[in-house]
Amino acid sequence: MADPAELYAQLIAAFEQRAWPQASALARQLLPLAPRHAGAHYMAGIASMELRQMEPALALLQRACALEPGHAGFVTQWAKALVLSRRGADAKMVADQAMSLSPSDPALLDTLGVIYTQVGDHASAANAFRQATTLAPQQALFRFNFATSLVAAGDVDAAEVELEACLALAPRHGLAHLTLAKLRRQRPDSNHVQRLQARLDELADDGDPDARICLTMALAKECDDLGDYDKAFDYLASGKAAAARGRHYSIERDQALFAAIMSSFPQPPTVAQGCLSDEPIFIVGMPRSGTTLVERIISSHPDVHSAGELLNFAISLKQLSGCRTAALVDEATILAARQVDWRQLGEAYLNSTRPASGRAPRFIDKLPHNFLYAGHIAHALPNAKIICMRRHPMDTCLGNFRQLFGANMPFFDYSHDLLDTGRYYVLFDRLMAHWRSVLPGRVLEMEYETLVESQEASSRALLAFCGLSWHDDCLRFEQNPSAVATASATQVRAPMHRDAIARWKNYGSRLNSLHDLLTATGIQLT
Repeated sequence: MADPAELYAQLIAAFEQRAWPQASALARQLLPLAPRHAGAHYMAGIASMELRQMEPALALLQRACALEPGHAGFVTQWAKALVLSRRGADAKMVADQAMSLSPSDPALLDTLGVIYTQVGDHASAANAFRQATTLAPQQALFRFNFATSLVAAGDVDAAEVELEACLALAPRHGLAHLTLAKLRRQRPDSNHVQRLQARLDELADDGDPDARICLTMALAKECDDLGDYDKAFDYLASGKAAAARGRHYSIERDQALFAAIMSSFPQPPTVAQGCLSDEPIFIVGMPRSGTTLVERIISSHPDVHSAGELLNFAISLKQLSGCRTAALVDEATILAARQVDWRQLGEAYLNSTRPASGRAPRFIDKLPHNFLYAGHIAHALPNAKIICMRRHPMDTCLGNFRQLFGANMPFFDYSHDLLDTGRYYVLFDRLMAHWRSVLPGRVLEMEYETLVESQEASSRALLAFCGLSWHDDCLRFEQNPSAVATASATQVRAPMHRDAIARWKNYGSRLNSLHDLLTATGIQLT
């Protein structure tokens, strides 16, 4: 019989070397011999989590916590596994349990901050990051994470201090440079172009492609602010091309997805069969089309809580479809979901949003790409409201191309190429025309430009569509104190302005190919 002490020593060695397959194999041998060894369950759970074997990871980490409930490290990693398993409500509850143990390890506090960020609890995230930074002020990553929570809270001055502190510790921290560039509108007498170019030159032969991408995108943003649009576009094209490497995007794959969606809903729903709750308000549309602005307007109403950009509907549909493909949404998932029970889907979605929802009579789910699921939402939640933001096609495509979306986020691979972005916009436009046909009256389409030009009338129309009474706070959305964790975090804290209208014209001939593509497919650009 194997010696448990020897197996445990080998497990520790494999764990420290991050040899996850070996650690997992050793744990399988050890645990039957030491079923109450909390440390062995913990290391086995981490190995499974690193191998993306989430079901055993959750079971092992939960068991470690049951055996040693006062160990903040064990509880934190269980919360992390829950987040990776897309069980946000459970992750928050376990993270709260970990914080109640008063962890003093700054790395654990930083991890908890990330977990809170991922479940949309930005106040708790800021608290955890602040404690981590206080305990370890020389850790650049902790300073950066704290800065992102300050950006979400709208504390731009404090965020700038933390970002500069991060860069003092790690001058090549690409994301810190990019976040700082986006924090304010840069001016000729106050910008970071020279420093950014110097850091980019230093990285010319360095093996850190992610930092180069971020620095290039930061330069694109600052050059745009300074009116040097040719240089901004060159940086954009370079940065997005580098970010696209290895992602293997296929517009044909998205074409098949959109075709499957439309064929799944050939006609209007007949009888309401889903969950009858009227709590959800879905704000959808192409990214960078004004969805956050609308969310801030409506969530300024006292009867509305914004739950953020939730993947919950997509996850609920994926789970109930029974489809086992890796992608969150693809043609196979849509085809498998044709047999889903609508009431079960609506209830599963609603339950998955707790406790983020339920704080007010209504809640907003502002995941832009939920436009893919408008048909599913209409069947599963027949009393839910769906608002789709529209913006000039050229500004929409340019806005997507200018944004460096998170590498691990679904939906956004099209945005690495300007013409792929245009092709994707065409798919979006055709899908919205389909929804108008088969879901008459279910989706309110609001033009960004109309909202800007007639703020009060448009705001009143939005609230009326949602069945909400008028409230003057909705005209003062920039005073809304709740956190914003989107690319528009700084813009929506300013009053309504016209600066973003017709921005595409600044780039002149550099956008001719996009213009030609859109007009050739029948998209109206006048």
